[in-house]
Amino acid sequence: MTNYYVNPYVKECERIFPEQGRYGYYRFDMNENPEGLPKSFVDQVLKEITPEFLAIYPEPDRFLKKFSDFIGVGFENVIATNGSDMAIRYLYEVFAQTGKKVVTVSPSFEMYRVNCAILGLQHVPVAYEKDLTVNVDNIVDAIDDDTDIVVLLNPNNPIGFAYSTQETERVIQKAQEKNAIVIIDEAYHYFYDKTFLPLIDQYDNVVILRTFSKLFSMAACRLGVIISNPNIIEYVRKSHLTFDVNAIALKFGERILEQKDLVDQMICKQKEGKNYTLDILKEKGYETKDGLGNYIFIKTKKAPKELEKELKEERKILIKTFGNPMLSEYIRVSTGSKNAMEFFVENFLEDDDQQ
Repeated sequence: MTNYYVNPYVKECERIFPEQGRYGYYRFDMNENPEGLPKSFVDQVLKEITPEFLAIYPEPDRFLKKFSDFIGVGFENVIATNGSDMAIRYLYEVFAQTGKKVVTVSPSFEMYRVNCAILGLQHVPVAYEKDLTVNVDNIVDAIDDDTDIVVLLNPNNPIGFAYSTQETERVIQKAQEKNAIVIIDEAYHYFYDKTFLPLIDQYDNVVILRTFSKLFSMAACRLGVIISNPNIIEYVRKSHLTFDVNAIALKFGERILEQKDLVDQMICKQKEGKNYTLDILKEKGYETKDGLGNYIFIKTKKAPKELEKELKEERKILIKTFGNPMLSEYIRVSTGSKNAMEFFVENFLEDDDQQ
């Protein structure tokens, strides 16, 4: 047997990968848009995917110019990545020393923990309170001389919770004292429209992440953006793969940004669908929680795992359940248009009311 070298951090890392075989199901489990982009829009963009287009290496600058204009920052403030997953990896590789600490809320987006394990960083999880809120004092107290990175998701995934400007600046200032950067992940920004984007000009240690997987419904294409001051962007650029984001993702991203009416329409549709779902479930006596993104939590009558199995096997509907005791009584449901949510609610009530 060949005694080849394996990075010990990779060797010891434990991973749980998303379930495969989800095509053909009604997807309410992973915070995707249940319906996706309008078919007419997709068909129009696909006409631009010619053999010549596919033969050319990706050129992200046109997309980045449109994106920077769209959000109101300079071209020098942005860089595209292969989804937020790759953005996290770059930021950890560039700004965290092996053995140093990364402070996050827990539970949170799993790739923040996973990348700590892969890169030999200490993950410092700050737990939610029993009422599913976050005590920012605990985050501030967790930042010490060994901390290189602090992560805030606004709103957080999977539970929700959003930070005030005062709370966020307290974290940034403490991180600044300890020479750490602060990543503010705004994956769900367009569902919860408060942004901390102005803070990249006020503090030199702030990084914002955005994704095209949620509102923009491009999870399959993998397109994310890092937004920060030019110094941080330049350091990331040096470590960045030459051709990180594929040209099809960039093309769809460009065309979406050109159609503000489409973006506004998708925001309105999602809000209408979420509000419809929360209202009708309240009428039916259900306890719900708005996660502030494109998802809600529902306290079910049946055991969540049992309901998950029945919806999948009998109705081809996928939902999310949790092993974490804090969330074990709830299911999480992605939200979309009113049409999509009417379909979900009808099927959910038929199954969950069968006692």
